[in-house]
Amino acid sequence: MATMADVARSAGVSVATVSHVLNGTRPVLPHTRQAVLDAVDALGYTPNTLARSLVTSRTRSIGLAVSAISNPYFTEILQGVESAALEAGYSLLIADPHDDPRHERKVVQLLHERRVDGMIVAPSADPEDLVGYVRRHAVPTVFLDRLVDAGMPADVPPGDGAGAATALGAPGFDQVCAESAAPTALLVTHLAERGHRRIALVAGLPGLSTTSERVSGYRDGLAAARLAYDERLLVSGNSESAGAERATAALLGLPDPPTALVTANNAMTIGALRALRRHGRSVPDDIALCCFDDFAWADLFSPRLTAIAQPSRELGAQAVRVLLDRLAEPDRPARTLRLPCTFVHRTSCGCPEAPGPAGTDGYTAPSTLSEKGTAT
Repeated sequence: MATMADVARSAGVSVATVSHVLNGTRPVLPHTRQAVLDAVDALGYTPNTLARSLVTSRTRSIGLAVSAISNPYFTEILQGVESAALEAGYSLLIADPHDDPRHERKVVQLLHERRVDGMIVAPSADPEDLVGYVRRHAVPTVFLDRLVDAGMPADVPPGDGAGAATALGAPGFDQVCAESAAPTALLVTHLAERGHRRIALVAGLPGLSTTSERVSGYRDGLAAARLAYDERLLVSGNSESAGAERATAALLGLPDPPTALVTANNAMTIGALRALRRHGRSVPDDIALCCFDDFAWADLFSPRLTAIAQPSRELGAQAVRVLLDRLAEPDRPARTLRLPCTFVHRTSCGCPEAPGPAGTDGYTAPSTLSEKGTAT
């Protein structure tokens, strides 16, 4: 196997120069850099990453822990993470915590034992052990999609600003997520504008920040439309298809069932549609439907699904960039990035078909990229 010394002799430079070119540790003149790269290519030189990690204490690897990798939403996030990581010269180790707090803690420890430089984690509904582990071991970590409430020390009493400081989105960790409340409110007000007064929400798994924020957005939308909140119209689908099917069936069994339905993720949309079909309800003639999460085949349903599209790939890419910033500057203040969603207006809400090619009739919901900084 060719060595770095072989590359240096072939390129007519020092071993240090070869190291600077390959590791990007110092600027090198363009013609010198090209000579080194040509020598690397000609000799088939492959850097010894194990030896390099022993010297630098870095493995140039990132651990990614996300549940339901088979879910199209997380699949697209994974693509964004992988693309950004490879572009920065990092490899990726992937684990599925299955939304189980005990398993989550185990897979994060296994990733840490593989000496990843940092982690990107979509936390479970009960991430206390996870947060404790990465804090105790000082693991550079970015929480993705779901926020954690970990900003205040345990000894801060209520009434001393703890409520505001521990609000979701203000922890001592870097976080990247999409807006949830405002886009959900937009779905509700859109249905209200169509004349609906009984609008239900099939919400996600309790304890997740995405669930809490979408429930909050649902109630904000009702308030904006001057509609009374009816607790019977807020049901939990536990973020899964089967749960949403049961929840939707319960809604249809009410004495005064809803005339419109909002589902809070793509898996629950499938479950809701299955329940509606089983009960002989037509969308949108019998019941209007809007959903959070757009997916590749949403445009193929009949009717076409009106949806909130999350910037999945960009969420993944942003998480990598935030983690790399943390690795480069460990003491920088923690920050939370929120990316805007897009309202994709189709026909399941009861609106007529819009002109133009299918899938192009979307517009950005009134939420913008924001960055909130908090000191760790």
